[in-house]
Amino acid sequence: MSDARVRRFQERFAEAIPHNRALGLQMERVEDDRVVARLPWADHLIGNPELRAFHGGALSASMDAICGASVFVALHQPMRIATLDLRMDYLRPTAPDRDVICEATCFRITEKIAFTRGLAHQGDAADPIAAVTATFMLFRDQGGDLGQHLRGSSDPASEDRS
Repeated sequence: MSDARVRRFQERFAEAIPHNRALGLQMERVEDDRVVARLPWADHLIGNPELRAFHGGALSASMDAICGASVFVALHQPMRIATLDLRMDYLRPTAPDRDVICEATCFRITEKIAFTRGLAHQGDAADPIAAVTATFMLFRDQGGDLGQHLRGSSDPASEDRS
């Protein structure tokens, strides 16, 4: 996606889902089936004041959102989705005062389920904070105001995939 389309997706992502805005998630890259976002360091997201580490809930909520976003960009039509399962393996605590990079890819879509995987890291994907796999239910027969809102169009052919 072009920089302008990434910005529009970011605006829609925050507008449609206030929790994403509260976390401060910022889209950095949006591709055909992959999303990269930044979770900025914020004192109110600290889980362990002694270590100054991000709260695990902030990390899992961010990864759930980014995995879901990867499904939205991989779909060829807008529709509602719901998280069926999210497994997050915490590999190490975050370093203090540093943003977290959240990456997710939607690697398979069936008639009713989308499959994703991702990593959270602080700049080095070879040294991840957490690894995640998530599955999402697809509601193909029920439209998708949120999906349409995020993609900005009900006609996937009109989408600029550059």
